[in-house]
Amino acid sequence: MLMRSTGLGKAELVAELTELKRQGDYLIMEMQTSQPVRWKIRGALSRKDMKMVLKAMLKLSILSFLVNVRAWFREPLHPGDY
Repeated sequence: MLMRSTGLGKAELVAELTELKRQGDYLIMEMQTSQPVRWKIRGALSRKDMKMVLKAMLKLSILSFLVNVRAWFREPLHPGDY
């Protein structure tokens, strides 16, 4: 996973999703960054957030991304400036 933040300038964080668990009315998503720093990042997703994620996953461009089986087994290309 690649992440950027306006608070970090042009820095790009490389992270791995390590856990997804339910805590009350939220899904807690835990990530571990590996470059350029080692941080543990947690995000809490509400049902409203999940509704937006599920709705976005129904778009044709996202569905075609998810069902491209060959892409699951290769290293992803960098997305450029995002």
